[in-house]
Amino acid sequence: MSLFVASLNSGSNGNCYYVGNKDEAVLIDVGISCRETETRMARLGLSMRKVKAIFISHEHSDHIRGVAILAKKYKLPVYITPLTLLHGGLAIDADLTIDFIAETPVSIGELLVTPFMKLHDAAHPHSFTVAYEGVKVGVFTDLGAVCENLVQHFQQCHAAFLEANYDEEMLERGRYPYHLKRRIRGGKGHLSNKQALALFMDYKPSYMSHLFLAHLSKDNNDPELVYNLFSTHAGGAEIVVASRYHETALYHICASAVNSYAPLVNLQTSLF
Repeated sequence: MSLFVASLNSGSNGNCYYVGNKDEAVLIDVGISCRETETRMARLGLSMRKVKAIFISHEHSDHIRGVAILAKKYKLPVYITPLTLLHGGLAIDADLTIDFIAETPVSIGELLVTPFMKLHDAAHPHSFTVAYEGVKVGVFTDLGAVCENLVQHFQQCHAAFLEANYDEEMLERGRYPYHLKRRIRGGKGHLSNKQALALFMDYKPSYMSHLFLAHLSKDNNDPELVYNLFSTHAGGAEIVVASRYHETALYHICASAVNSYAPLVNLQTSLF
């Protein structure tokens, strides 16, 4: 009863998240190159042979940049909605693309991936949870606001990648033009530190052992600032800031047989 998770990259320059058990895994988004995906997985001791599918959240380039080449090279099925495929302009073989429906779980071996709709300025945006033998991990980025769907899925997770994109004061004082600031904080852009913290404090389940803060803005946030903010309210969960420059460590998420949940162990050995 365990899942292995890592962020391979997290930010406006590319997003890619690995979730799997000992036999199979999925990638949520591939916004970095095929070569960089392979390199970062190899540094973590992860093999592409374990990856059985790719799930795409929406069509923005920082989430799809490397998917076509990676899927073609490894003959991986790409779970993507028709609207996302159309607006992304992706050249993926038709026999590798598979549609999915919100709230309808998809079985990838023994993994169960559940997509759900989110608020973001994309054609058909979704977030995902990945479950295995009672352990659940969420990948929640590119969120314009905290909606009921997000709350429902977040409060079931043993670990989650959660967007904390910007500090409100840094955004206000920063160099971005007004129209871009308005887009970011306009309800279908990105989640601020305060919005993410409110979700965490109000709906964190008692068994959540790790929170990965994801998709930080390069210009409007600071990793130390957001780490300190969440650590003050961690409530027993370990806080990890996912980098826009390199992969995180590999983390092992376990659940005991009696529904009390062991803390994550940081694995940096070659398990696969």
